[in-house]
Amino acid sequence: MKDIFERINESSGGPIGQYREKIDGYFAFPKLEGELGPHMRFNGKEVLCWSLNNYLGLANHPEIRRVDAEAAARWGMAYPMGSRMMTGQTALHEKLERELADFEKKEAAFEFNFGYQGIFSTIDSLVNRHDVIVYDAEAHACLLDGMRLHIGTRIKFKHNDIVDCEKVMAKACALAEKQGGGVLLITEGVFGMTGALGILDKIAALKKKYPFRILIDDAHGFGVMGPNGRGTSEHFGVMDDIDIYIGAYAKSMATIGGFVATQKSIVNYLRYNMRSQMYAKSLPMPIVEGCLKRLEIIRSAEGDALRAHLWEVTRYLQKGFRDLGYEIGPAEACVTPVHLYCGINQASNIAMDLRENYNIFCSIVMYPVIPPGMLIFRIIPTAAHSIEDVDRTLAAFRDIKEKLAQGAYDKDIPDMALIK
Repeated sequence: MKDIFERINESSGGPIGQYREKIDGYFAFPKLEGELGPHMRFNGKEVLCWSLNNYLGLANHPEIRRVDAEAAARWGMAYPMGSRMMTGQTALHEKLERELADFEKKEAAFEFNFGYQGIFSTIDSLVNRHDVIVYDAEAHACLLDGMRLHIGTRIKFKHNDIVDCEKVMAKACALAEKQGGGVLLITEGVFGMTGALGILDKIAALKKKYPFRILIDDAHGFGVMGPNGRGTSEHFGVMDDIDIYIGAYAKSMATIGGFVATQKSIVNYLRYNMRSQMYAKSLPMPIVEGCLKRLEIIRSAEGDALRAHLWEVTRYLQKGFRDLGYEIGPAEACVTPVHLYCGINQASNIAMDLRENYNIFCSIVMYPVIPPGMLIFRIIPTAAHSIEDVDRTLAAFRDIKEKLAQGAYDKDIPDMALIK
């Protein structure tokens, strides 16, 4: 027998934790300070920040700030107390759900107190041991955690590969029929690390041949993708084919929570079976009231203008990286991953050079957040960024490319204590 603490203390710390002493407080758990937006403070200086999922710039929108402040003063952060089922139900929660359902053109919606928990609890509630889950190989961690709760069969298909998807679907449907169950296909609208779009149109077309339901996690698509911001399903014109739509408040709405939208009967089932919502506190009223205002803006002409500027910045940024010879993959959405063919030490030194000498803050992403063998600088444009911000960033990466070729970043990672 071995004590749990003893085992943990003797371990390497895990895939990321093994680097803790070198990265803590700088590359991991960094402290960005000041007003949320493109220009913040890090390590004692102002930096141009490309690491916030504040797609529409609503985090510091003056009307949003006003509504949030007035709602907090009116309600406090405690009301309502308890879970939705017990004492946490309010008319405003119901109003937000009606408006979300209307926006997503679904019969009903149910909001989550926290997006990650809501997503894996939705999956857990929907399937039983007779059902088969089919999923994209690069599905987000919240989806994988939900699928791990499934005691039945789950089969992955190659990322965004419709040929492999159909092969897996045929196998899954045959197995489900034998077991007396159904098939749930799970994928993402936007893959948040690569900026690739899920192949929703091609997957939806498979419904003509196979009986299955589609669930998408559209955290990075809600409010951003599609002509009206309804998400990636609107972008592809397959809103009616997506059976279960899951959106997050943490990206385009810049706050906490999320929702699921689907048939009314399924929403009613989820309300009484989602353990993460039945046994956890309801969203505080200021967040609910603030989300109503955020959704109002997303649906307005101002929301259209914010999306238009976001895409102007995004396309200019992505074209600039490609013109410099950087690989950014498909990058069809706003997330822009800059791939570098170098080791973790070199990448860390590049990040330090960006932060300390160019005053530009962006994040390094590596395994296990993304598949092994990949290393990216993740750039997240927002409606709050300017074209001038992009020009400054592209100029810095032009220099970095030259320095990398000259071996300027080959030294070991410096002692973090020297720059804290």
